[in-house]
Amino acid sequence: MLALRPTRAPVNIPLVALLDWLGAHGLAYDLHEHPLAFTALETARVEGLDPHAFAKTLAVITADDRRILVALKASDHLDLVKTARVLGTSRARLLSEVELLDLAPSCDIGALPAVGDLFGVSLYADHALRDIERLTFHAGSHRHAVRVDRESWARTARARFADLAASSDEPAYRSEWDWA
Repeated sequence: MLALRPTRAPVNIPLVALLDWLGAHGLAYDLHEHPLAFTALETARVEGLDPHAFAKTLAVITADDRRILVALKASDHLDLVKTARVLGTSRARLLSEVELLDLAPSCDIGALPAVGDLFGVSLYADHALRDIERLTFHAGSHRHAVRVDRESWARTARARFADLAASSDEPAYRSEWDWA
């Protein structure tokens, strides 16, 4: 029987480490508090943003146990086959909720900021984010988001751009049962 750690209360405050990181790197940002929203699409809606201007951040783990953050438009789906290919591994999967708590214990699950340095991991971003002038993403809680200049963020966060989103005619998800 698998024993899971009990869930904890939501953070509901912006991740202080993110705000410190932005400030230390001289990145101008706008911090927004918004009504509780659990998905990137919901957050874009309550922020009054086009979902193409909101980046959702996902965490993946590779076959060789590397953890990576991936940022893509809120309206897109991550293609794990493409992601594995880009990362030079045989497979990649999304981190479980327990694994997310281990990676980012100070963040609400599903509200990772798009800054790999905060968690000691690399950051990859889908090519489509290059078209966005001002990028918004979660600030570690389901009630806060930050908006930054996309070009400055990409340079400072050392985002590596690649084709990671599923095209509309491809399946976006393959379970680990498909890995065999």
